[in-house]
Amino acid sequence: MADTRDFLLEIGTEEMPSAPLVHATKQIADLVRTGLDEAGLAHGELRSSQTPRRLVVRVSDVALATKEVREVKRGPAASIAFGPDGLPTKAAAGFARKFGIDAASLVRRDDVDGREYVWAEKYVASRPAMPILTQVSEAAIAGLEWPNYRSQRWGSEHQGFVRPIRWICALLGSEVVPVTYADVTSSNTTRGHRVLGPGEHVVADPSCYEATLESAGVLLADRRDQVIREGIEQVQAERSGSRVDTPKGTYSEVVNLCEHPTVLVGTFDEEFLQVPHEIICESMLSNQRYFPIYDAKGALTREFVVVSNARPEVSSTVVDGNERVVRARLDDAKFFYDEDLKVPMDDFVERLDKVVFQEKLGTMRQKVARMEALAPEVVLGAGLGADVVASAARAAHLAKADLVSQAVVEFTNQQGVMGGYYAQAAGETDEVALAIREHYRPRFAGDELPSGVVGKAVAIADKLDTICGMFAIDEPPTGSSDPFAVRRAAIGVIAMLRALPEVHLKPLVERALRSYAEQGLSFDVDAVRTDVEKFFQGRLAAIAKDEKIAPDAIDAVSSVGVIDPGEFLARASALDDARSKQPELFEDLATAYARAAHLADPELGVIIDETILGTAERALLDACERGERNVSAAIASGDFGAACEALAELREPIDRFFEDVLVMDEDTSARENRLRLLNRFANVFAGVANIGVLSKKK
Repeated sequence: MADTRDFLLEIGTEEMPSAPLVHATKQIADLVRTGLDEAGLAHGELRSSQTPRRLVVRVSDVALATKEVREVKRGPAASIAFGPDGLPTKAAAGFARKFGIDAASLVRRDDVDGREYVWAEKYVASRPAMPILTQVSEAAIAGLEWPNYRSQRWGSEHQGFVRPIRWICALLGSEVVPVTYADVTSSNTTRGHRVLGPGEHVVADPSCYEATLESAGVLLADRRDQVIREGIEQVQAERSGSRVDTPKGTYSEVVNLCEHPTVLVGTFDEEFLQVPHEIICESMLSNQRYFPIYDAKGALTREFVVVSNARPEVSSTVVDGNERVVRARLDDAKFFYDEDLKVPMDDFVERLDKVVFQEKLGTMRQKVARMEALAPEVVLGAGLGADVVASAARAAHLAKADLVSQAVVEFTNQQGVMGGYYAQAAGETDEVALAIREHYRPRFAGDELPSGVVGKAVAIADKLDTICGMFAIDEPPTGSSDPFAVRRAAIGVIAMLRALPEVHLKPLVERALRSYAEQGLSFDVDAVRTDVEKFFQGRLAAIAKDEKIAPDAIDAVSSVGVIDPGEFLARASALDDARSKQPELFEDLATAYARAAHLADPELGVIIDETILGTAERALLDACERGERNVSAAIASGDFGAACEALAELREPIDRFFEDVLVMDEDTSARENRLRLLNRFANVFAGVANIGVLSKKK
């Protein structure tokens, strides 16, 4: 076995931001692995890690040299590889190119079969690891990308990094790997914690790197995460039933803000618990990276967790300082909230006239007016009474009021939430206040829906207004641009309408577009309505595909213009299930339907002269009449499985019809009567799906 050593590359910097640091930790591992593999330098496991001041990659069992390569490969026969003039042919050139050599380097030699062939011989000498590691390390440092962050430069060098590089530690075993980047040269030293282990510390070899760091007060990412989690678990254990709120994004940032974490607990004044806990928590999480503590009943407590990067001996000083900071932050939050309560919500609504929704679509005040018209339509569609309709209109009127409140201007993530609090304080009903609070839901796929019908009505009105508006000004979402999150809004509308199956989408689209027209926006209502409906069909098709419904079944339902989410998905699922149970029957039926639809002439209508029908024609007409009744009843009851079963019963009579009857008879009366019968047959399917799609090849 070849000699191996462990390899270490540490890039030491000024403190790096959390998000790019996490991204770079993944990048550097890939860059070093790719570099080693491309150079042909064998190695073992590769691990990357980081602290706020360093990026680290460690590679075990790196070979001290690449393997010597001797490779011989037989090519085409010499008579094919070389022409009469003795020059290489295209066959020889292609073979040489594939092998990575020049055609002139090919040799001619007999093989064991006695025939002469061309041979490619390649020899690659072994190369020592050290220069390869130098090249790989420098390329990896230069190759790191920093999305949304500009690289910095220092000294007189033009090379950059997200923060200035202060040292590089690069070792192969105990030997220093020469690495230079932006006038910083590698050595065998790292640097410790700024307070707990300042200065340089010698790393004897990569195997003792982590121990050297810990003795200098620095913990790598996994250890910091472990220490913080254990500290939080202890805090919770000391407060029976309590829960420390650690949102993923903030928690990750906290882990990457320290090199030696200590979990501490601070408190704030009781008076701040009178302020909505959402803005208290957002202030602590977003501004200070403190973790709120909730009691066993789910109520916010006065305590919070702070993670210190200082000496444990000065924890009391750290806690005191952080309590002073949080007091100032919460004073601001309380002031904003108290001031907002002094303003009537209707005044906030009128102030929305100064807030632009979209340049071509007007102000937020105009959007509110459109929502007020649309939300009651949703409630009416659900079959609810006048009191619920009134609540929906009122909630829609106030839904955007908090956008101009001081609290939401400061804490933008709490839009809707603060409006709910203000509505409660103003004496609005619980139903209205809850609808305001929840009307931004669902914010993403899988998010909770508004809990009540009023909340769903306002949320649908809000999202559908945005969708229709963007289509009305001909700015629908594209593959690279969707600034108003129209796709996400459509998914939200679909999710809510699945929970409200009585509500039909087409009338809501019509009402939303009419509101824009009444506002004075100029556009082709019919064309835009068609575009919006197609857009929803596309979203529904994607959802159906995610739910494992066959693409041709989806296309069959899309072809008949259904856009009500529950109905679309139920029809597609029922058709797919029916076809999977009786594949041959539905394939034959689909073929017959496609043939009938091709021959049918809609202009002739469906009025049939029964006096001239033959036996097969009479049987098909009787089957169509039964099918119409059964399909109509099944669709009315929402039983799309029964509708598919009713369609299946048409297979035998249509097959017999095509076997026994000459449709395109020379007799005009007979021919047109038979075409009307095919029209009648095709119409039975019209309310379910374009089943002819199932006959197409997958």
